Amino acid sequence: MSDTSPTAPGPEPFRVSDEDLDDLASALAKTMAEVRRHGVILDRLGSEPDPVPPADQQTDGAAEAGAVGPEKADGPTSVFILALGSEAYAVELAALSNWVNHLLLPVYGREISTTRPWCAQWHEHPEAVARLHALWLAWQQLTDTEAGLAGPSAWHRDHLDQALVHLRAPDGPFAACTTSPTRPNHRVLTTPAPQLSGVTA
Repeated sequence: MSDTSPTAPGPEPFRVSDEDLDDLASALAKTMAEVRRHGVILDRLGSEPDPVPPADQQTDGAAEAGAVGPEKADGPTSVFILALGSEAYAVELAALSNWVNHLLLPVYGREISTTRPWCAQWHEHPEAVARLHALWLAWQQLTDTEAGLAGPSAWHRDHLDQALVHLRAPDGPFAACTTSPTRPNHRVLTTPAPQLSGVTA
């Protein structure tokens, strides 16, 4: 005997318009970048020593321990990428690469030429890493809703334009790299050796 009872219709499938999908993808990319940044901050905080209380609040034992020698932090507490330890640097560089490859280059990459060189191996150029990381940090701050409506404009004017002028200058960090998309090239330029000041007798 077959079941002839009416079946309840299933729920309607949820559909997202293309405009909303772009907004969701952008919000997801921003959230992922924020989560990575918070992960780096948490790693940094976990590697820092406990703060030392003021001298008037220290017990005799704590004062003696401090007198033996202050604890050194495992790594720098700067957000500057070149100051990070190797593990934190790798995490930060991976997040930066995601932003550079999926947002910065597709939108602002422009054509490669002798007047605007670029290097696909930009992550091997310390100056480029430092400048792009600073640009990314500013982007995170100035595209946040708390930055206000003028935040993106300020990011373009004060950060993006300046960074691209230096990065893609004919004598910039990519000067010995690709100047034509059909002839890829990569070479890190040498930097001047530091001058050692000797004392003459």
